[in-house]
Amino acid sequence: MSVTYDDSVGVEVSSDSFWEVGNYKRTVKRIDDGHRLCSDLMNCLHERARIEKAYAQQLTEWARRWRQLVEKGPQYGTVEKAWVAVMSEAERVSELHLEVKASLMNEDFEKIKNWQKEAFHKQMMGGFKETKEAEDGFRKAQKPWAKKLKEVEAAKKAHHAACKEEKLAISREANSKADPSLNPEQLKKLQDKVEKCKQDVLRTKEKYEKSLKELDQGTPQYMENMELVFEQCQQFEEKRLRFFREVLLEVQKHLDLSNVASYKTIYRDLEQSIRAADAVEDLRWFRANHGPGMAMNWPQFEDEEWSADLNRTLSRRDKKKATDGVTLTGINQTGDQSLQNKPSSVSSYEKTQSYPTDWSDDESNNPFSSTDANGDSNPFDEDTTSGIEVRVRALYDYESQEHDELSFKAGDELTKMEDEDEQGWCKGRLDNGQVGLYPANYVEAIQ
Repeated sequence: MSVTYDDSVGVEVSSDSFWEVGNYKRTVKRIDDGHRLCSDLMNCLHERARIEKAYAQQLTEWARRWRQLVEKGPQYGTVEKAWVAVMSEAERVSELHLEVKASLMNEDFEKIKNWQKEAFHKQMMGGFKETKEAEDGFRKAQKPWAKKLKEVEAAKKAHHAACKEEKLAISREANSKADPSLNPEQLKKLQDKVEKCKQDVLRTKEKYEKSLKELDQGTPQYMENMELVFEQCQQFEEKRLRFFREVLLEVQKHLDLSNVASYKTIYRDLEQSIRAADAVEDLRWFRANHGPGMAMNWPQFEDEEWSADLNRTLSRRDKKKATDGVTLTGINQTGDQSLQNKPSSVSSYEKTQSYPTDWSDDESNNPFSSTDANGDSNPFDEDTTSGIEVRVRALYDYESQEHDELSFKAGDELTKMEDEDEQGWCKGRLDNGQVGLYPANYVEAIQ
């Protein structure tokens, strides 16, 4: 490595030692590197924060999509709950990773940024104040010794040149003795040249040794001054290294979710949800709701065929008298159904059906009294079906407005017993055996 000191042009660096002229610049450069390393660490944490945010968003999107698929799929019972619990785990973990992102940016990133601003002070002409102070300190400590070193190098060069000239003069003198063409005067000049070269060798050697001695005498002070400036740089670097260690420990705490109590709770809850899955219970539920355990309106002897239809007609008539129209509220659409297909209101008046022409309130044999029509009995207990029963699924939530209507939630399944009438109503049966009316456009047939 060859470095030339500014005030000692011509002084070549013979080794990579710190004590060589100009080699202190590596220590000075370390100060600038410290500022750059602060910026690098901030960029590192910023990039990790973006990764945490992206991962949290992916977890949330994944959980939302699969929750819908599972809830709308054929899985049921406690196993469905266990499956959905996996999506709940993703949502809760997503929240924790968003907290990690916030901690990295709001705490760690800002902490480094503030420390960097306090530790490094920019100058108007560029660079940092700390760098310039170190540069000036080393330059001042090294300048006297570098000047003496320059003198030593010059003395050494002069001495080596004198020695070379002496050897050349001696060689010429020796050769002249064998040359008969040279006169005594010429031989005398060669001998005088040899003598002069010897004197030059002694003079340059003395000067060389003297300059070396002066250099050696100044070396201890040189080393002491350089050590002093170097230690100041070491103390500055020690603060940065200790600060980095402190920050990285904080980063480790923020990234290590295994020590977060809520993180452990998430997986404890997930394990409990999965262990709560009970195959026997699910099979029992399916038997009761979709199998032999379901209620059934078995055929019974009926006195008169028109009794059920008459009972239904009377119920529709009472609703017409009660109100001209009732707007249904609390109807929530779920799934991917378009909002434009969702009915905004349903009128009880619109649900009424025309009365049979041969029916009269004055008929003495009318088995239905006003008390029955007002809700003291279920008019569908003995009704007969007018077509093939079809399984349907609710598209929206519906809350019954009358006693002879059915209530259900979006996604519930029921059995359509009769086709839609002219008022838009169907007769159906819930899985618990309850029979009643419901809006036809609130359900769809199960494929």
